[in-house]
Amino acid sequence: MNKAWWKESVVYQIYPRSFCDSNGDGIGDLRGIIQKLDYLKELGINVVWLSPVYKTPNDDGGYDISDYQDIQDEFGTLADWEALIAGLHQRGIRLLMDLVVNHTSDEHPWFVESRKSKDNPYRDYYIWRPAKPEPAAHPEPNNWFSFFGGSAWQYDEPSGEYYLHLFSRKQPDLNWENPQVRAEIYKMMDWWLQKGVDGFRMDVINLISKTPGLPDAPTSNPDSPYQWGGMYFANGPRLFEFLHEMKEKVLSKYDVFTVGETPMVTPQIAADLTNEQTGPLNMVFQFEHMGLDSAPGASKWEYKPWKLVDLKQVMTRWQKGLEDRGWNSLYLSNHDQPRTVSRFGDDGPYRVESAKMLATFLHMLQGTPYIYQGEEIGMTNVRFDTIEDYRDVETLNLYRELVYDHQADPAEVMEKIYRKGRDNARTPMQWDASPQAGFSSHLPWIKVNPNYPTINVRRDQVQPDSILHYYQKLIELRKKYPVIVYGTYELILADHEQIYAFTRTLDAECLLVILNFNQEPSLFQLPETISFATSELIIDNYEVPMEETIKKIHLKPYEARVYQLR
Repeated sequence: MNKAWWKESVVYQIYPRSFCDSNGDGIGDLRGIIQKLDYLKELGINVVWLSPVYKTPNDDGGYDISDYQDIQDEFGTLADWEALIAGLHQRGIRLLMDLVVNHTSDEHPWFVESRKSKDNPYRDYYIWRPAKPEPAAHPEPNNWFSFFGGSAWQYDEPSGEYYLHLFSRKQPDLNWENPQVRAEIYKMMDWWLQKGVDGFRMDVINLISKTPGLPDAPTSNPDSPYQWGGMYFANGPRLFEFLHEMKEKVLSKYDVFTVGETPMVTPQIAADLTNEQTGPLNMVFQFEHMGLDSAPGASKWEYKPWKLVDLKQVMTRWQKGLEDRGWNSLYLSNHDQPRTVSRFGDDGPYRVESAKMLATFLHMLQGTPYIYQGEEIGMTNVRFDTIEDYRDVETLNLYRELVYDHQADPAEVMEKIYRKGRDNARTPMQWDASPQAGFSSHLPWIKVNPNYPTINVRRDQVQPDSILHYYQKLIELRKKYPVIVYGTYELILADHEQIYAFTRTLDAECLLVILNFNQEPSLFQLPETISFATSELIIDNYEVPMEETIKKIHLKPYEARVYQLR
């Protein structure tokens, strides 16, 4: 296995709108991030992943881009961005920019031109199709539904055709079959790389190649005219061709780090994408573990309780599937997911213990760990009183569709939003106990979680046993022990319903990781197959009796321990 800086790194994701507001307009900005660079340095992270800061109408939180080479006014200026990257580099921190090239905004100049006429030079930059001939079950070119609800096609009256949008109707999909589109994208990427960017997080990058003909999807929901068409637009026939071309024309010329967001990817496809010798990317974000609390075959909103045995199976499949072949991205939260401690831990009496346990779990796996802003202080999901307090387009579409179109019980729909809504991750960063959590001197664009007086950075900074200090220690351990980065993973106690335990081994180095994923105590018994002469506890989230043997441990609720075995 080759060593690489991006394997040894810890990445911190910043959602700029919610991180820190420097000018009192209620919106986080680049200067606000600059004010917090010393905090990031003290945390110990090596890379910042910056969610989109480009020009945007903000239909989808900045993932609808109208100008790839300029900064959104509310975030600042290009000069502010240049000051940010300089400040990061001065502190030894690299910058990963978000690359959103499956689609643009419908206000991007390319699309503005594209919709003017069928013979416009930019028409073929997007995916346009005529309506289906009558009689048809639906007039749209096919029956795919959008990730954000409803049809994936929008009718454009002036030209009499539909354009494809897998996401919001204001996010038309680019036509990657057009070599001019690809050339424009590579030119834009090179422009940013010449400005010093250290890599890209590539938004839904495995959706860029669609099956020729865009066929109708099979009927999986007879009650809807629109069906799931993922088999025709995820991991499509020219995906590897396009990404290899991107690598050849742009990425191979720089020492950069790339991570692809790849819904519906399998370990085999991921291993091919991230193969050290032949793959076009360094790592991918997979979503299999993110679906464990959703009903099979249903949308993410249809909740089912997740089981630890299932989590073990999924994570082990990815750990072993990419071993010596590719590289894993390790995450439990981001700007699209609920808060980690609310989803996989206990955001009540055991918030601190379970947040530390989950951090231990993530940072002791093989791969590059990602911390989403606020995760390092145990920020939780939020329960706003009314739908008017929410801002996310996916959430608002869900509420409108279920409550207004299908007369669902508003209270039941709100429970879905409380559990899975994306705004859980987008409430402002909680810096201190002052008004607006120290995020802004103004009412913020979205309300602050009301628990900020007790959950905030300042409080964690002054408490020696805080979640924040625990994260700092985990990051320090990663720099101290190569086995945490490069060691092989082996699951033990695979069928235990409360304990997740595994080993990491590199040459003569071995770590034993023991995690109680439950609010009830549990008994850990070391398998006889694991032999050792001495053991040393290197991190834990409770006081551990010195005389206790690791062969039999009575674990407390959400207890985590990592031992070095010799």
